Amino acid sequence: MEHLTVTILEREYRLACTPEEKDALLKCAAYVDGKMQAIRSAGKVMGADRIAVMAALQIAHELFSARSSDGIELGDVRRRVRDMLQTCEDALLPQEKLF
Repeated sequence: MEHLTVTILEREYRLACTPEEKDALLKCAAYVDGKMQAIRSAGKVMGADRIAVMAALQIAHELFSARSSDGIELGDVRRRVRDMLQTCEDALLPQEKLF
């Protein structure tokens, strides 16, 4: 395993990955950062947690809209993303009451 640092929304995160995963992980981090930067630049969403949820929803939508050229079943992937989104919503619900 090797360690690398990625920056998302001006915040650094230290990650561990195999050498084979490094390039893909860097590309994924850059993609997520780009989505979050665009949401923040639009000025409609405030707070890093809300920006992260909106970016996750956009990325999930892209995934749901993707079509596999070789016929890979995306139903299981969709279910897992839906479960992750529900987990995010459940985690953010207590914070809604603070505002």
